[in-house]
Amino acid sequence: MSTILKPYNERMMEVLLYIQRNLDGDLSPETLAELACFSVAHFHRIFKGMVGESLKEHVRRLRLERASYRLCYSNTTVMEIALDAGFESPETFSRAFKKRFLVSPSDFRNNSRTMLALGGDGKIHYRPDPNIESFELDSTPHSCEVEIRTRDEIQVVFIRHVGPYPKVTKAWEKLCGWGFGKGLFSEKTEFLGLSYDDPDITPEGKIRYDACFTVNEEVETPPEMGLQVIPGGKYAVTTHYGPYEKMHGIYRELYGKWLPSSGYQLKNTIPSFEKYIKVPPDVPPEEAVTEIWLAVY
Repeated sequence: MSTILKPYNERMMEVLLYIQRNLDGDLSPETLAELACFSVAHFHRIFKGMVGESLKEHVRRLRLERASYRLCYSNTTVMEIALDAGFESPETFSRAFKKRFLVSPSDFRNNSRTMLALGGDGKIHYRPDPNIESFELDSTPHSCEVEIRTRDEIQVVFIRHVGPYPKVTKAWEKLCGWGFGKGLFSEKTEFLGLSYDDPDITPEGKIRYDACFTVNEEVETPPEMGLQVIPGGKYAVTTHYGPYEKMHGIYRELYGKWLPSSGYQLKNTIPSFEKYIKVPPDVPPEEAVTEIWLAVY
């Protein structure tokens, strides 16, 4: 069976097994996303939702847990164990280790038999000989309401913002100021935001976002703006009520909880987008209404 047609759980289990078997190898987001047949941005959101922690947090925790086994079952020095775990010095390793296990590496080694019995965050732990049966994904049910809608392709005027999401206001002011001046707005105009990157993994200065409004015909745009077409087809749609700063949780639920159990696959080539129904300053931030659209099949 093609990887892309496998159930999400099976694809994620293969990724988790690969990580455990390659803790010192290439665990780049690009490599793991390709293994699971997801785009990099989609992969991170799905991973965090299904596993319960980010990829970076997961790998770091497994390396620390592997270090705990080596403290218990080998005579390897703390410095060697620290370097093998990806830390630059025994000091940084000791701080991270104590934060994870609540004791220093030396105290852990002296009481290792007891310490290894301690539980920890996450349901997937380091195993010297890992197998898929030893993994348990986060099974917390999703709480978002999703409906499947079919829509035609739409043409939009857009301006690209590169940088932190909270600073997109200037792009919107420029776009809407130009559109209003050209008389391009009507009651049917839709205002959309296309998100290409996950802020959890993309540096703030490189996050790409297109502020858009719909048009029914070709228009001539200034150099800093352009036209593009958002493909038609099936979309999974959910609604967020409240300030934009709290949208992260609904993205996590949509990608990591609803999607794996929905029976739908993501169209990796189409970015997710937001449709702004009620926006500040027309309403207070807590009364904002935003739809989130994911292209599926």
